[in-house]
Amino acid sequence: MSAGPPVDSRGPRLAAWITTVVLAVVLATQWWPLLAVQAVVFAIGAFVGLKHAPYSLIYRYFVAPRLAPTDEREDAAPLRFAQGVGFAFAAVGTVAFALGATTLGLVATAFALAAAFLNAAFGFCLGCETYLLLRRLTPSVGWQTPA
Repeated sequence: MSAGPPVDSRGPRLAAWITTVVLAVVLATQWWPLLAVQAVVFAIGAFVGLKHAPYSLIYRYFVAPRLAPTDEREDAAPLRFAQGVGFAFAAVGTVAFALGATTLGLVATAFALAAAFLNAAFGFCLGCETYLLLRRLTPSVGWQTPA
């Protein structure tokens, strides 16, 4: 199973902006059902595939047709790993908020928000860089999904 074909690098950047807004709202309101929805969005990107992720669909059908074509592509594997990391933080935050552990919910949400904002504003994908670092440190583990 492949991590998926390379993706237009502008799509993940849009997804990071949407995620940034969603997580900022969660941080300000502590409304954990919205964080749960974001966790599902992350899970779809990580475990089903970027092609099926809701923010990718927004990009593909509403934004990309209005942009000039580009040859700039990104490998899907680091992006899917980053979605998995986002899922972990959003899941921890959701459970924490739901169980009344507000401080843990805020911290988990803030970490996810910081990572999303870094990607949105500066094009620095913390989860992607972590993936690449792990691949360099543990090449025999097989971080790359086989084709």
